[in-house]
Amino acid sequence: MNRETINAKTAPVPRGGYSQAVKITDFKTLLFISGQIPVSDDDKVPESFEDQARLVWRNIDAQLKAAGMSKADLVKVTTFLSDRHHTAANREIRSEYLGAIAPAMSVVIASIFDEKWLLEVEAIAAQ
Repeated sequence: MNRETINAKTAPVPRGGYSQAVKITDFKTLLFISGQIPVSDDDKVPESFEDQARLVWRNIDAQLKAAGMSKADLVKVTTFLSDRHHTAANREIRSEYLGAIAPAMSVVIASIFDEKWLLEVEAIAAQ
């Protein structure tokens, strides 16, 4: 797969560890990961935003691994936050997980299905 990060000079510089666009060509596999929620495999929901965010990223990682992929294959991530006050913590924890990987990204403030869930994250990966 060929992957090219695109940040047009005539558009704003991306802030927060993402790319304005990611162009992929010659890929074999495209994986769409449904919204991952902060629920553990034993059906528990952590209370703090930070613990929920780390669990969501572990759940995304589990889906990637089950598909024979890794976080390096992520090309688009959409995060739904229940409250804009979680923005800084979300960015910090996302950066812990992604490191230098900079997929295209959107963050939406939205009402989430279960009031205990403080975020949900969906993703697209390509290989």
